This record gives sequence, structure tokens and C-alpha cells, in this order.
Amino acid sequence: MPIDPSKALGAPLGEGEYTWTRDDVILYHLGVGAGVPPTDEQELEYTYEKNLKVLPSFGVIPVFGSMGGLGTVEGLSFNFAMLLHGEQDITLHQPIPPEATIENKGKVAELWDKGKACLCVIEVESTIKGGEKLFTNRFSLFLRGEGGFGGESGPKADNIRPDRAPDGQIESPSLAQQALIYRLSGDKNPLHADPDFAKMAGFDRPIIHGLCSYGVVCKAVVDDALGGDVSKVARYQARFSGVGFPGETYVTSYWKEGNKILIEAKSKDRDAGIISNAAITVRE
Repeated sequence: MPIDPSKALGAPLGEGEYTWTRDDVILYHLGVGAGVPPTDEQELEYTYEKNLKVLPSFGVIPVFGSMGGLGTVEGLSFNFAMLLHGEQDITLHQPIPPEATIENKGKVAELWDKGKACLCVIEVESTIKGGEKLFTNRFSLFLRGEGGFGGESGPKADNIRPDRAPDGQIESPSLAQQALIYRLSGDKNPLHADPDFAKMAGFDRPIIHGLCSYGVVCKAVVDDALGGDVSKVARYQARFSGVGFPGETYVTSYWKEGNKILIEAKSKDRDAGIISNAAITVRE
């Protein structure tokens, strides 16, 4: 059955609560490569509860439960095996606290006809329980084989890097067990742990989670361009242009353009893109 925007667009995905502690934040930070070197004062701010701060990219972790209703939305029938996570966009309404309980509310925000695929944008708003808005996530999902339903193709790619040398470049080595650590933050997809499953998906070994790469790149730019000040990030957008493998070194390049930091990242080992069309909007 084809995609039917008249039924699916704006459909709610349910509501739910999520609670995290300092240990959850530290585990996430370790999962995106924090803690090297382990006695460095700035790294300890990510990995030790004494002066713990929270990377803006952590905000993707508490909203997985809100995505659970996607398969039951009327007018949005698709094969989950054909789903690709294309882009991620998080807006920070305030810095993320080390401990909190939040309330999530999700909906189908946009549906774009890409011809051979449907681009489905899921929006999840998260509010501190009994308080103010904390962050808003937008997941862009490519539903392969579900295009051709007659809708518009959507906006063109944004956050194009300038044609000049980068203002900064950071190398972030990953661990051979990086994906095994990151999956403990909630994404248990066997693609990132099981060699046999990875081969069925067309990879010679398990790959790193796209949202793990999202965090690795966020940390690199926050540390190098913003002096480690996580509160300066108002928004972080990224497109997943390729995959990373555990043990590889990320090379993250950035360009400062007004209140935006434009970003791309690749594998040093394979000279292959991992993240593109990315940007951090700096809080005024």
C-alpha cells in the first residue's frame, strides 16, 4: 500500500517518559570516544561525575521510545528492512542537565517524495517533566521503495561547506570495541555487533552506529571550535553520507561562517565520507 500523506502527515507517535542519570551520560560519552587521555581535565568533564557536562548529541538517546509507534501509523506502511537513517537534527532549547526526567511527544512532521523513496521526517519534542522544553529532535528516514506517491521532493541540501581550506581539523581515533560500548546506550541493532548479520547487510564486519558518529563529530567540534563549552550549541544538524568502522580514525573538518560552524567528517583509513552537510548553530 503506497504512502498516503493525507492520513500519515501529522500523525502522533505517542508520548512517554525517559529518565537518565550521570552514569548514563558518562556511558554515552565513553561510547563516542571521550576519556582520551583519561586524566585530561577536559576529558574528565565528560567522564567523571565531579564536574560533569553533557554533549548536545546525547539528546538523541532519550527519544528512541517515541519512535516505537512508527510502524502503526495509518498511511505509512513500509518495510523496516528498507529504512535508512539519512539525517539527524537536534535543537537545544537549553543545555542538557546531567540528570533529568523528560516527557517526549512525537509526530510525523514531513513526507517528501524522492521518486524511489519516501523521506519521512519524525519530530520529537522533549520537555523536562513539569518544566520547560529541553530539546527537539528531527529524524530524517529514507523509506526505500516507497516513493512515487505524488508528493513534492522537498528542500535541497543545506549546510554546504565553503570552497576553502577548513578553519580547523581534528582526528578522533575510535576503539576496536567502540560500537560495542555505544550500543549499551540503547541501540541494540545487531548490525553493530554481529558479524554474520553485518555480512547479510552487505558489510564485511559490523559498522559503527550513525548516531555514534554523530556524537564523535559533535565532540570534536565542541572541543576544538567552542573550547568545550557545550552550552554554546543551539542546534546540530548532520547528514549520514557513509559509514564508519570500529578502530578507524575520524577526520573532522570545520568552517566558521557567521553564527554557524559547517562540518564534514571522513574516515582517515579509507578516505571515505561519514558525515556531510553538517552544522552547529552557535548560541548568541
